[in-house]
Amino acid sequence: MKLRRALLYTPGDSRPKIEKALSLGADSICMDMEDGTAYNRKEKARKTISLALKEFNFGASEKLIRINGIGSGLEEDDLTETVIHHPDGVVLPKVESFEQLEWLSERIEEMELSQGWDLNKIRVLAVIESAKGFINLREIATHPRLDALIFGAEDYAASIGATRTRGGLEILYARSKLVMHAAVNDLQAIDVVFVNFKDSVNLKIDALLGAQMGFTGKQIVHPNQVLPVQEAFSPSNAEIDYAQRLLSAFKIAEAEGAGAIDFEGKMIDMPLVKSARLVIERATLAGKIE
Repeated sequence: MKLRRALLYTPGDSRPKIEKALSLGADSICMDMEDGTAYNRKEKARKTISLALKEFNFGASEKLIRINGIGSGLEEDDLTETVIHHPDGVVLPKVESFEQLEWLSERIEEMELSQGWDLNKIRVLAVIESAKGFINLREIATHPRLDALIFGAEDYAASIGATRTRGGLEILYARSKLVMHAAVNDLQAIDVVFVNFKDSVNLKIDALLGAQMGFTGKQIVHPNQVLPVQEAFSPSNAEIDYAQRLLSAFKIAEAEGAGAIDFEGKMIDMPLVKSARLVIERATLAGKIE
């Protein structure tokens, strides 16, 4: 599974912006047919994305498409015209039920079978952005084709009548709930968009908060956000070094029958060992260690 630290949205109807995205080193590039494309340019977006999938080399960046929501009347054409060119995954917005994911998975499977592709290779990322979606999250998060849960904060706040604030207390419960369900089901959790792309200071603060809460990555909408977000969601060299030393010390102690150890003045037991292993896992996925 690819670690999606920076998931960059780009308008699906703009070939130049998609091409620009290829040079930024984003973990995932999501070509958007939903909110990022005006209603009268949906067909243009499908054709542009299809050509991009055929003609562009995405390199190490994951290639994703975001279709319009189920029930919009646009989702069938979005899928038919673009999935045939084999993206790595499909982002489904406004997910409120397991059945919506099942519908999407069945359509993708039909394409996989007809083209002779490996089954379940094309993954799904679900955007949870309403009160109903969060009420049904326990079931939604169990879908076998699902790779990640994405938090859509603006629509969620509107669905509960909340006012968005810089502090974000109005979305704290939902943010925490999404992380919890992602962890239980071994999914990645992708945090909210920071919409003020000129405010690099508060972008870093918000990204670090998301990482501390347990998110594995963040949605971004501007080239300037790629590197700060990747840095926030990658273990630092100091964290990697500490985790490696801790795991080495614990391995020796465990072989001697100890369940907890005194390590550099701290009592270390299994929960802290698991945290250290997670640091190493994420550092490996981020390419910081082999």
